[in-house]
Amino acid sequence: MTVSVRECPIQLSQRIPNMRTRTRVILHSLLLLVIVVQVSRPVCVDVPSETEAVVGNPMKLTCISCMKREEVSAETRVDWSYVPTDKEPIPIYLFDGQPRELEGPWRGRLVWNGSKDLQDLSISILNVTMNDTGTYKCVVFRQFEFDCYSPSVTNSLVINLVVREEASDDTTALYSEIMMYILLVFLTCWLLVEMVYCYRKISKSDEQAQDTATNYLAIPSENKENLGVPVTE
Repeated sequence: MTVSVRECPIQLSQRIPNMRTRTRVILHSLLLLVIVVQVSRPVCVDVPSETEAVVGNPMKLTCISCMKREEVSAETRVDWSYVPTDKEPIPIYLFDGQPRELEGPWRGRLVWNGSKDLQDLSISILNVTMNDTGTYKCVVFRQFEFDCYSPSVTNSLVINLVVREEASDDTTALYSEIMMYILLVFLTCWLLVEMVYCYRKISKSDEQAQDTATNYLAIPSENKENLGVPVTE
């Protein structure tokens, strides 16, 4: 019995680079997806508050108290106070289910600037004056409800506010933010270019493989028989 073993139109050496290119495209796509998800996903970051304000402008007193996912349903109370030198703190704002201003020289100029999940517990001072210079304290009390127990946690943050008549020329934060966005745009563009390059390489490999198969099919049948290698039992 004679068996004809015909050559495969697509060589193994052509398949290996094709598989490597596809793997590279998949890895780059996953990396780009991870970056996009990390950028767009809302997260809680414990950032410090600004400590310099300008007369006549609003000023946000930032108070961040991050919680874990299982702690988001906790009951939260926030007490804001002004701490004079060598005197008792003066309560100025309260959040206990609802934000509420308290009596004092800041009444009518304080607004709630926190988040719905109560991880950002900030307030803002409107129309800042020179008399607003001083120390502010944010005290966060949380009561958690678990199956077996109900723990409570108290955190506090102190902000030393300085009011100036004109804004200072500190551009470090602005330059840092600009560089961060430039780097993010550069990485995104680089990944897109790599993906386009890999897709084009895959398309070219597929076209070469298709041309090889077409040329093989175009060979007359009698010539195809000559390509066989006789194997005799």
